[in-house]
Parts: sequence; C-alpha cells; structure tokens
Amino acid sequence: MSTCLSSRLSTRLSSRLSSRLSVLAASVALLTGLAAPVASAAAPPAGGPGTQAAPTVNLATNPGFELPSPDLADWGSIPGWSCTGGPAEASVSTTAPHTGTSSLTVTPANADSTGECAQTVAVRPNTTYTASAWVRGSFVHLGATGTGKDVAPAWTETTGGGWQRLSTRFTTGPNARSIRLYVHGWYQQGPFSVDDVRVDGPAPAPAVAAGSVPTNDKVVFFTVDDGWQRTPEAERFIADHRLPITAFPLPMPATADPAFFQRVTAVPGSSIQDHSVSHTDLSTLPLERQQVEICDARDSMTRLFGTAPTFFRPPYFTWNADTLQAAANCGIRTVLTADADFSWGAANIWHPGPLQPGDVVLMHWTDTLAADLQRALAAADAAGLKPAGLVDYLH
Repeated sequence: MSTCLSSRLSTRLSSRLSSRLSVLAASVALLTGLAAPVASAAAPPAGGPGTQAAPTVNLATNPGFELPSPDLADWGSIPGWSCTGGPAEASVSTTAPHTGTSSLTVTPANADSTGECAQTVAVRPNTTYTASAWVRGSFVHLGATGTGKDVAPAWTETTGGGWQRLSTRFTTGPNARSIRLYVHGWYQQGPFSVDDVRVDGPAPAPAVAAGSVPTNDKVVFFTVDDGWQRTPEAERFIADHRLPITAFPLPMPATADPAFFQRVTAVPGSSIQDHSVSHTDLSTLPLERQQVEICDARDSMTRLFGTAPTFFRPPYFTWNADTLQAAANCGIRTVLTADADFSWGAANIWHPGPLQPGDVVLMHWTDTLAADLQRALAAADAAGLKPAGLVDYLH
C-alpha cells in the first residue's frame, strides 16, 4: 500500500471515529439529563392496592450464558439471545468469565457494527424492574426499550480490563407487557464481554393450561403440529375449504419453508404459534431450560412471520408448573393441549360422544394430513360445528 493511500485511509478512519465518539458524547449528555427512573418503593404492588407484592426473580433468559443450545436450534445460536452480527460476531467463551464457566464475547465484525445482542423479556405493567449485567471492555451499554417511559442506558467508558457491573432501573407503563433488553459496544471500540445478566422484578402471572376453549358458539378448532411433511394436497384442501388453521411448527421446518406456512395460514382466523425448539418433553427440564425452548421458538416465529405467538403447544402434551411460568416469562398466555386427535388416520375424541363446541383437534403436518383434515371436517359437520380460529377466541 502506498504511503499516500495509507495516509488517506488513516485520516478517513480517524474522522469517522471522531464523528461517532462525538455522537456518543452528545447522546450521553442528553441521556444524563433525563429524569431518573422511579424507585421500586414508588411502584404499586403488581396485584393492585392491598395485595402482597410478588417476589422478585431474575427474568432474563440464559443470564449466565451457561445453558446449552437445544437440539435442532439454529447453528451458532446463543440460547435466549439474538445478536445482530450472528455467530460471526457473538460467541460463548470459557475464557475468564465473571462467574460460572462461560460468558458472552462479542467482536464487532466491521466499523459499522456495535455488536448488539438482545432478548425480549415479559414484564408486568406499572411495575419497577432493575436490569444489570457484568461487562468487560470499552463503551459497553446496557438498556431496555419498550418500557413505556424513557430510561437512560447504563454504560461505561472502560472497565480497565476487568469486570464492571452496569445497572439501570425502569418502571413499565400501563400497557407494557414486554421489554427489549440489549447490550452493545460502540463503533471501532473492539470486543467486549457480558456475563450474569439480570432483569429483577416480579414475574408475569403463570400461563393458563387448557385443552379446549370455553365457548357456547358452535365452533371447533383445528391445530396442526411440527411441520416436517408439507404436502400440496393438504395445502389445497385448506385453501379449497377456507379452513382457519392454528399451526404449531418447529423452528427448523418453519425456517426451511416459511412461505408454505404463510400460505396455509392465509385464511382469516389462522395463526402460527409456539411449539418449542426441539420437541423435548419439557417436564423433564428445569424452568430455565424450558424458558429457552419456549422463548427461542417464539423469537423464531416472530422473526419469520412478524407476529409473536401467544399460545404454546407442549410437545407430547407434557407440562408442569414450571412450564406455565416459563411460558408466561416468554409472553405466552395459554399452554394448549387438545381433546381430540385426528392425526395419522385416527379419530380419537377424549370425551364421551361427538365433538363439542370449543373442542381443540390435534393433527400433524404429515403425508396423511389432507385425509385427516377431511375426516376431522366431516366429524365437525356431523356435530353441527364449524372450524374457527383460536386467535378469535383466546386472548
């Protein structure tokens, strides 16, 4: 490289860095002028006046970066977290974590990246939370958006090579049900590390478990799980009969063919919901790993289809109290099983008599689905019921 060209590049990079550091300084000046968040004591108990305050817990998913990726997870993913640069920038490191055996290390891939990693955290409205993390590096930021009120992020110019705790407090607005927690560095400031993330406050109320929908309307609900076998016959039957379908695909088949799931859920009332990442029996896992399974699948469905799921179908219909809380921590309101199964040529109704109003029918994306749908539709017709969409009945 010529001396002249090297000089020009050096001048250009110095100018860009100077400009971005000026923006950072201006942002810091603005943020430090914001009013301080309301203290915890000023927030009303989550249950309202006269009720006992809910216990404080850590709501962050995979806060110490210790949990393994579920089977069938995207290659290179960090459980619970979404990083803008993907595995090219963010990875789990076992080198000198703050505690435990690992931490997050982010190396921005280019001059235009801050290396942001984030996650969605379900919260209660009108409630105070404290977000914190231990960080190492220069110009590392920790903050939350979607709180309903402006809150300055916590940041540090440098940690001097060691670990430093960042903390910020926020009070959610009356309509806030989730917040976006983020950490990031700054342009051209090199790699940074994060460990022991916390979002401390009361957890959302546990999700509700249901096998049917309480309604007197003459409707039945067709649900279809997994997504490994996607046939044109099933797609054509759904379109020809204008069937509202509630799909519960796994992330891997959904990512392989998102256009198919968009087409088969095009009828009004249809939706795409959460079925975990790896189709594991969640009742065998602790709460924090169940939360990864449900939250990561939620994130995949949201990223692919633009709408966050609000129902969760537990694999094998197995769940426990931790499942209900983990689902709620992921913003899920209903853990839904079924009371009839028409998969693979079956016609099992798990209550006496024919299908009843509000029944949820289980099926699967298989090579028999077109025939299964026809048989389920005939059973609904015989009972005087019409297929309807769960999103129109469960809120």
